[in-house]
Amino acid sequence: MLSTAELNALAEEIRERLIEVVSQNGGHLASNLGVVELTIALHRIFTTPKDAIVWDVGHQSYTHKMLTGRRDRIDTIRTEGGLSGFPKPYESEHDAFVAGHASTSISAAMGLAEAKRQRGDDGYVIAVIGDGAFTGGMAYEGLNNAGKARGNLIIILNDNDMSISKSVGSVANYLSEIRTKPAYFRFKDSVSHLLERTPMVGRQIKDALVSSKSKLKTAIYHNTFFEDLGFDYLGPIDGHDIDMLCGALMRAKRISRPVLIHIATQKGKGYQKAEENPGAYHGVSSFDIEKGNPDISNEDSFSTAFGRALVGQAIKDPSICGITAAMKYGTGLQFFKHKYPNRFYDVGIAEEHAVTFASGLATGGLRPVFAVYSTFLQRCYDQIIHDVALQHAHLVLAIDRAGLVGQDGETHQGIYDVSMLQSVPTMTLYSPATYRELRHCLNACLYGEEGPCALRYPRGKEDGRLAFLDDLPCEDHHLFPGKKKGGKVVLTYGRIFAEVYPAAQKVGASVLKLTKLFPLGEDVCELLCSYKAVYFVEEGIRSGGVSERLASQLAESGYRGRIHIRAIEDGVIPQASVESTLAHLGMDEAGIARFLEQE
Repeated sequence: MLSTAELNALAEEIRERLIEVVSQNGGHLASNLGVVELTIALHRIFTTPKDAIVWDVGHQSYTHKMLTGRRDRIDTIRTEGGLSGFPKPYESEHDAFVAGHASTSISAAMGLAEAKRQRGDDGYVIAVIGDGAFTGGMAYEGLNNAGKARGNLIIILNDNDMSISKSVGSVANYLSEIRTKPAYFRFKDSVSHLLERTPMVGRQIKDALVSSKSKLKTAIYHNTFFEDLGFDYLGPIDGHDIDMLCGALMRAKRISRPVLIHIATQKGKGYQKAEENPGAYHGVSSFDIEKGNPDISNEDSFSTAFGRALVGQAIKDPSICGITAAMKYGTGLQFFKHKYPNRFYDVGIAEEHAVTFASGLATGGLRPVFAVYSTFLQRCYDQIIHDVALQHAHLVLAIDRAGLVGQDGETHQGIYDVSMLQSVPTMTLYSPATYRELRHCLNACLYGEEGPCALRYPRGKEDGRLAFLDDLPCEDHHLFPGKKKGGKVVLTYGRIFAEVYPAAQKVGASVLKLTKLFPLGEDVCELLCSYKAVYFVEEGIRSGGVSERLASQLAESGYRGRIHIRAIEDGVIPQASVESTLAHLGMDEAGIARFLEQE
């Protein structure tokens, strides 16, 4: 058994390794640096996989991976064929639950705990959830039920006063109030310890105080929200004090009802640049440790182009509002917040609320723009249909990270949005391929369309091969004729056009590039029918995608030519660079050229 000094030395060693690996591979740095001591304490008191740890979002599980037999492979994290940046049960039996989105851990942990109880397994289930994830509605649905759980359930609230963007709203204020009033909890512990050691009557007095919930407790500090829901509340506890953490975890194991342990940590602890700006070091590309994160000043990306374009529109139109779900840096909305703070709304990790809130703003006469990653937009499907489309509300969904995303892997791929949004009545959907087209599409969404509109764009920079598009008019679709009239035509859209166009030139095929994906004009189907063979290349899932929908329309119109579709057949796309994934899917230039050569 390691001593406290040895455990603290281990924590520092792990931090150094985390900084080294993430600086080389990219990944989630600040969040992982903040939970090193907590993770060590968890593995000191509990034994996985008998005891299960459910990490909310999961991006803070790097130390957990190192302590569960994967330390020698940690340098492969987020690389093709290497360790995932998120918990994956297929990777290790110590990873209890797949996680990539926020606010799910309590519900999952409750289910795992109840399954253990039903099977007669006395193991514990521990959910680790951050204060940022606590702004998500699903966390409260889980809490409302978990307080009545009969299994061995412990919830750890990791309160670092900082989600990806600073935690906002009443929940953040409430947790801040608890953090500033720990006097009752220290007093409770000291009295409890004293009574335990008092002969004959000590335990009886303690039990009486507990059963009456103590008038002294009410005088010093009212019941916490968590106790009202049925939890035994412990904290706030210094999340970087391993001895205190271990003591709290041991105490939680002795309590016969669900326990919530509230710990306070510093995000980015151990790396000064991350401590000073944890938001900028949430998710990073590879960087120089001495110089810091290059993404802080990176102004060349679709996200930044969108953010600046929105500010440009807002200068002329005071009705435009910007909304983010705790991702203002990731979506480029920091520019909007700086310029128009009174028209900027950070709703926390609450995408469902963001959509319905935006619909309310639109119904009230404003022009809301909700910027959100494609993978997180999936959570809003019901709200988009019920609260937006059926209201015919005019709002804009700015869908960032659309398409393949690379090293974050299957939980973050943006490959479902087209299929999802094409099924929504009254929706209009654009997919620009360049910054110039993005600005055009944003203007069209704001002023050229009615009802809900969406524009989707990829992560990272525009492709330099597409510079020639800047000399062409921005249109809903554009035909690039091939060598043989009426021969082969390939339809595509978005970023993948940069791979399709040179491949089509090699084989002499025409290319029909879409910018507006839905609804399409009748002339698109008519144009395709004039070719002997139609090829579709789509960086999204095939089921319900543009290619499948248009293929069906061609069939219904009586088209008798050949139809070939290249889209994503399996929605589970593992981590790898975008370039490698495109090659694997046959969607790089060489793969598309081979695809177009088939008859």
